[in-house]
Amino acid sequence: MVKAWYMDNDTTNQCLEHHRNPPEFITVEDLYKKTGVEYFKINVETYKTDGILDKIKEERGYTYEDEIVCSKECLPNFEEKLKSFFTEHLHTDEEIRFVLEGSGYFDVRDGDDQWIRIAVYAGDMIVIPKGIYHRFTLDTNHFIRAKRFFVGEPVWLPYNRPADDMPCRKEYVDKLQKGFVTAA
Repeated sequence: MVKAWYMDNDTTNQCLEHHRNPPEFITVEDLYKKTGVEYFKINVETYKTDGILDKIKEERGYTYEDEIVCSKECLPNFEEKLKSFFTEHLHTDEEIRFVLEGSGYFDVRDGDDQWIRIAVYAGDMIVIPKGIYHRFTLDTNHFIRAKRFFVGEPVWLPYNRPADDMPCRKEYVDKLQKGFVTAA
């Protein structure tokens, strides 16, 4: 099950947990309210046949998917790649990840511009809204295998902060100010 908490301000080793002292965890519900990040729990043993992932893909219009493995063995220039993933950025589309194996961290900014760290494990699927500032890093295990989903063909460009004038950022900030609500 995914875990989320507010981060400390330590900028050393990005692969550590970086809890505040004392730790300040937040629930999945509060994560959504504060950031718009959505969470789904999916069984990695049965997702190909149980229809749960298929239903999510159909409802959300995900028509393209691929798989990515991040590890020292699989990524050329591993240290440089990890640093580039950890550079604060946004995208013009949602970022959807379903973890099949391993673990890692997605960091997102809340409305007060504070970092929230989201630890993901096998079976966790998160949807990071378009326009939110975020970053990714591996944890100390240095391995994750995940599915990525897209609406249509993937356009996967990171726009490093500052990107406040981009329409997707303005839309996100507007949603953030109005409050995120789940569909009834």
